[in-house]
Amino acid sequence: MSDRPMGTPGRKWGMAIDLQRCVGCWTCSIACKVEHNVPMGLTWNRILTEGGAAIDEPKGTYPDLEMQYIPVACQHCEDAPCVKVCPVSATYKRADGIVAIDYDRCIGCRYCMAACPYGVRVFNWGEPVPLVAGVKLGDAAVPDRRRGVVEKCDFCMERVDRGEQPFCVEVCPERARVFGDLNDPNSEVSVLIREKGGTQLLAEAGTRPQVYYLPRQRQRREMQIG
Repeated sequence: MSDRPMGTPGRKWGMAIDLQRCVGCWTCSIACKVEHNVPMGLTWNRILTEGGAAIDEPKGTYPDLEMQYIPVACQHCEDAPCVKVCPVSATYKRADGIVAIDYDRCIGCRYCMAACPYGVRVFNWGEPVPLVAGVKLGDAAVPDRRRGVVEKCDFCMERVDRGEQPFCVEVCPERARVFGDLNDPNSEVSVLIREKGGTQLLAEAGTRPQVYYLPRQRQRREMQIG
């Protein structure tokens, strides 16, 4: 792919995810699979939980239970380790901050998967099995992937380049996701991160993610009987 989309210089696309609003419905995850025709067995966008020792397990003792949902996909790091380790420059950072993959250049070495501290990249071990046999779902502009390449969330860059929102943002029933230009201090995403104290996953890793999480407000629910 010689004409790799490089985005708009001067912009820095980012996302804020409101953990107070997220209800763990997985709508964003399923929509992502459909939009990008992600093969069966692979997931770009996962919904993890924070609470007990296992996923979907709360902490505490009934009725004082607590658990929150944490959507996790590519964090589109400013200092992306996956870009640094790719020996063929298949993973690259666009001028607008989106970390993308040139599938035609990818040789399947999986160095990027080892370098990613978030574990959000997936590998096509076999011939991709589409969600619906013989049917290409989602955005026609999204390139097909083949066996032996790595893939991941790309902020729906085809949609973004057309002036649209990432599909996960558009379909979220609770409006838990906000996407915009982090270089614009007056954009909705910048204001939310600033005013609500948005934090980054594994900030100590020094990768400077462009995905922020707005903290959940801790509230005790009193259950009244009768």
